[in-house]
Amino acid sequence: MVDWSVMILFITAALVLVFIPGPNSLYIVARSMNQGRGAGIISSLGVQVGTLFHVAAAAFGVSALLLSSALAFNAVKYAGAAYLIYLGIKTLLSNENLVQTEAVKEDSLSRVFYQGFVVQLLNPKTALFFFSFLPQFVNVERGAVPMQILFFGAVLVVLGFFSDTIYAVLAGSIGGLLRENLKFLRLQRYFAGSVYIGLGAATALTGTSKK
Repeated sequence: MVDWSVMILFITAALVLVFIPGPNSLYIVARSMNQGRGAGIISSLGVQVGTLFHVAAAAFGVSALLLSSALAFNAVKYAGAAYLIYLGIKTLLSNENLVQTEAVKEDSLSRVFYQGFVVQLLNPKTALFFFSFLPQFVNVERGAVPMQILFFGAVLVVLGFFSDTIYAVLAGSIGGLLRENLKFLRLQRYFAGSVYIGLGAATALTGTSKK
């Protein structure tokens, strides 16, 4: 069992971390503004599934292997940056009808989920974060260290999904209120595309090598 004092400290720290707007929040807000809150929530779900892979990697040592190699770290980082920039350019060049006449198809939501998953999976900074943050709350004397990391990671994923869902609902609601405004629809597409490209550029230009 996890010590309750440690658990309370972890949840407090995790709540602060997940509710402070970061790259994931901006990505989900952009998705929600561009395609509605349903797409934002699905995107958040994809991001959190990608997060689970990083949690498992931290628990079983794959993150340590990744972070020990500058080449591997940079390869993953640039792949993630390129994917974000691709999404941004695709959004900016989209010729879709600005007047939304039908609901988003299930295939489109599947694609939204996949994109959120890939964006998070190809983020080596997430691997670095979990490898650095989660072990701080592990009690080696209790044994089963990988299971403790998985537990803390799962709690963080649940809190992260809750936080991102709030961002998605708020952004999607604002977008929904202005859905009839064609000028706004153009602006929100430019906003979403610019956010994707900005996040990709930031990923590529910051922390150009592992530390």
